[in-house]
Amino acid sequence: MNSTVQIAFGLLGGLALFLFGMNLMSECLQKAAGEKMKAILALLTKNPILGVLAGALTTAVLQSSSATTVMTIGFVSAGLMSLPQAISIILGANIGTTMTAQIIAFKISDYIYLIIFAGFIISFICKSEKVKNIGQTIFAFGVLFLGIETMGDVMKPLAASPVFTAMIAKVSHIPVLGVCVGTLMTLVVQSSSATIAVLQNFAEQAGPDGITSILGLAGAIPILLGDNIGTTITALLASVGQSRDAKRTALAHCMFNVSGSLIFIWFVHPYAKLIQYISPKGAEVDVISRQIANAHTGFNFIMTLFWLPLIWLLVKIVMFIIPGEKDEKDASQPMYLDNNLVNQPTAALRLVSQEVIRLSGLVKEIINDISDVAGLKEWTYVEDLQSKIQVVQNLDERITEYLNNLFSAGVLTEEQATQTAGIMYVLSDVNRLALLCGDILAVFEEEGNKSSKKSVLSKDASRDLEKSLKLIGDMYDASLKVMETGDKDNAAKIIKKRDKILELDLKLRKDHMKRVSTGKCKASLTSSFNKILHSIDRMGNSCVNIADAVMESVDYGYFN
Repeated sequence: MNSTVQIAFGLLGGLALFLFGMNLMSECLQKAAGEKMKAILALLTKNPILGVLAGALTTAVLQSSSATTVMTIGFVSAGLMSLPQAISIILGANIGTTMTAQIIAFKISDYIYLIIFAGFIISFICKSEKVKNIGQTIFAFGVLFLGIETMGDVMKPLAASPVFTAMIAKVSHIPVLGVCVGTLMTLVVQSSSATIAVLQNFAEQAGPDGITSILGLAGAIPILLGDNIGTTITALLASVGQSRDAKRTALAHCMFNVSGSLIFIWFVHPYAKLIQYISPKGAEVDVISRQIANAHTGFNFIMTLFWLPLIWLLVKIVMFIIPGEKDEKDASQPMYLDNNLVNQPTAALRLVSQEVIRLSGLVKEIINDISDVAGLKEWTYVEDLQSKIQVVQNLDERITEYLNNLFSAGVLTEEQATQTAGIMYVLSDVNRLALLCGDILAVFEEEGNKSSKKSVLSKDASRDLEKSLKLIGDMYDASLKVMETGDKDNAAKIIKKRDKILELDLKLRKDHMKRVSTGKCKASLTSSFNKILHSIDRMGNSCVNIADAVMESVDYGYFN
């Protein structure tokens, strides 16, 4: 095989192993640190300094600043985070992403296969899901370094190529060209960690003298700056179709890296000398990987210190570039769900919980409206009520589809999967309540049309229906509170209220027959009246089902 082709395939294969290891490690770390991730996300609503810390920690877990940025954009778009909070997360993410380069700089080539074997054995033998995830993380860590080692091996012949060394000399002496190369590499690979790993490996190749790096730190820094610019493209793509604040967040991320590159490009050589001074000493090819990692960390740390007190200014700049008020969202469309977060279950489930709260609130409004309609002297068609029921149907379908995507992605831990299945069960009962309200409304409409919108039920019958529906409304409110708090004692009380619904149903049927016998109500209305009572009875069952789910296993607070 042609040597050039061999090198190309080796680079691509090594890069594939690196990216596979990186993605697998990120996924397994998320599963192993699921509860820790929730604690980190809780910091997001605090002050900017804690926001920076949360961004750095989240990125350390996700092993990707792009993933953290996409998550942040999703939260901003959902309205769960303000723009200044989001920017502080972005600043922290840029620090957190430098951990990958620092890890890569360790010389563990002699232990790669031992690490891969140890990770495989742990994940293969252990039954505990958490321990399995730790084992798979170790395995992925080894695969990641195997990819780096593969890339390093195939790059060695390049150092002896006069054509290639001449090209590198141009990049080394023209910083702007280095920035362009780094940006292009990251745009193609879509991972600054991967391109920096390639950069570290390549810089370790010795030049003609066998001692100094073929690239040198001063030549590597501009490429490093370009890598930081290139990584912002992921955030910009994730903001397409999102809210204005989401676009502003992506733009702030872009401005952070571009502004830093514009500043640092004028001080490449002084900055290189500073990094060499604070880094380990030794032959350049032996220490340059650590120097590049330190240069990466230093760049992001310095720029974070620069922008942290000026977040207000960054907010003003991005709001000036992207002006306008908050976008109005279509009520029939999900307000919180973000498909970009399907591979980040902790964040995705937090958004799901907010969407379910919103859906539950809409159903509460529908029950209250139906109760009001029952007490009216005229059974007028309530158009808004029908549209609300349709909105609930649409949202239920979208939430269920989103949760199915989470299951299909295979990213949920056992506990997350159990809780998510429970939420789907509860969601079906919430949706059923809306459908039953629609059935009651259909009866009102049918009878109203027969009597020119007039209610031919007696005042007592209308009052009884209104009373029953208000009781259902109270049960539903209590069920939602139980779902949010996980209070099993109150859940048991709701289940006991089921008997009251049955007693009331029996009483109302008897009272109606008495009214019919005395001529206060028409006998022809008995079927319609019983249909409404039957729907109310089933609504009571759904409220009890929600409480039952809490008694069994569902803990709604788990998602927040």
